[in-house]
Amino acid sequence: MSIPFSLSSAVQLFDRRAMLAIASGILIALSFPNPGLSFLAWIALIPLLIAMEESTPREAFRIGLICGITAYAIVLYWLNIVFTQYGHLPWSVSIPVYLLLVLWLALFYGLSTLVSRLGELVGIKAAFTLPVAWIAFDFIRSFLFSGFAWAMLGHSQFRTLPLIQIADLAGVYGITLLIVLANIVLHRALRAVSGAGVPYPVKSAVTLLLLFIGTLFYGFSCLNSQDSAASKPLRVALIQGNIPQDVKWSPAFRENTLDTYERLTRDASKGGVDLIVWPESAVPFFFQDEPLQAERIRNLARELKACLLFGSPAHELRNGKSTFLNSAFMVSPLGETVGRADKMHLVPFGEYVPLGNILTFINKIVVGIGDFAPGEHAVTLDTGNTKLGVQVCYEVIFPELARQYVQAGARVLVAITNDAWFGRSSAPYQHLAISTFRAVETRTPLIRAANTGVTAIVDQNGHIRTMTALFVEAYRTGEVQPGSGKSLYLAIGDTPAWLCVLLTAGIALFAWFKRKKSVSRGNSHVP
Repeated sequence: MSIPFSLSSAVQLFDRRAMLAIASGILIALSFPNPGLSFLAWIALIPLLIAMEESTPREAFRIGLICGITAYAIVLYWLNIVFTQYGHLPWSVSIPVYLLLVLWLALFYGLSTLVSRLGELVGIKAAFTLPVAWIAFDFIRSFLFSGFAWAMLGHSQFRTLPLIQIADLAGVYGITLLIVLANIVLHRALRAVSGAGVPYPVKSAVTLLLLFIGTLFYGFSCLNSQDSAASKPLRVALIQGNIPQDVKWSPAFRENTLDTYERLTRDASKGGVDLIVWPESAVPFFFQDEPLQAERIRNLARELKACLLFGSPAHELRNGKSTFLNSAFMVSPLGETVGRADKMHLVPFGEYVPLGNILTFINKIVVGIGDFAPGEHAVTLDTGNTKLGVQVCYEVIFPELARQYVQAGARVLVAITNDAWFGRSSAPYQHLAISTFRAVETRTPLIRAANTGVTAIVDQNGHIRTMTALFVEAYRTGEVQPGSGKSLYLAIGDTPAWLCVLLTAGIALFAWFKRKKSVSRGNSHVP
């Protein structure tokens, strides 16, 4: 029996649109590390935009969803390494959990294309609606249900220094806006050239050109400006112990761990340093409760006459109950503990189980002491000359935390992490790429010590001055000029992103009102 022409055409049309959306998802994924083909981001949305032509709002949502699923399925493939190799979950559990997260993130792509298409159908240009909606939903996913601010389009450009300097004005969202707008202009120009009867996007192209020229002019101005070095440079040594995750918490391996860090620290400090940084949980015991081993660390700081910052679990009483914390301790050159900073944004299902009283059947992936609690305040640690803002692992992906530390007086950001969980995947490089934006947004250099890599020094312009390879014992040293603590982003935060949220809501409401009004007048041609 032959398929009716209309149904066959619909199936073919859906297939074509789905394939175009998948193509966009692949191009988006390839723009991130690794391979990090950042130029692809500037054309990645063109297949998606072709697929959206003459679509209904429902089709536009589906197309965006397919694009998002494809992109995040590729970008986040490493989650299965975390779940199976270190979380010891069977593949039958790992794959569904991974796909659920991918689907959750893809929903925001679908909502972006839905709102954009709704706006188009009531006469609002996609050159306005899609960039605004894309930023709005990127921002919402950065905080909704704990948030996951990973792999936003702007992050793909982390090595294009003149371009990313506008992050100190509008965060990563400013770069994302340029990328989305450029894709729209190129798509419309290609349609016009192909003889599709579409006018050239003159106004949009002029707007894009002006924004791009302004961005590059601002970027080069920032890169060429000479900072008035009001503060003395900080000589730092960042230690990468490369401690295997499967033995990291073993009491039998504790001495070997400390031996490794002592040896690398002495080698790194031969020329004299002010600050030594060990990674997250480099000290695999409660520093507070092990006086003999704690004294060994204090003696090292005294010997090298340097501040020593290191990750260690901590505990304290809160409301009469013992609370576990993922923390960083600072030991002074005199061997005294001068401060502790606690991780404030914890990893769901890694450091705590959301709704743990209800989801009692779910175990945490991380092998640890118990459920961690978040830190209560952004506490800076003082080297004597410079205040540090310490972000532990995952929380460096959240710009508002870096902003809080700098507003509290930090002039150097410190990221300590244990990226061993990611294995030999793209994730450590994606993590580093995102963290560079914290330096630009706050005009504050960032130093990063990772157990298995990537350990790096990033200046206040986002330039990665030095970095290590993965899964090697290594250290990096250098002079870090404390930041100015001055940027527009520090003053206004995510106000531009909130504005995009309001505009997106306005677009959706206006489209709904217009469509309802048209239907009430009996206009059956309205989609």
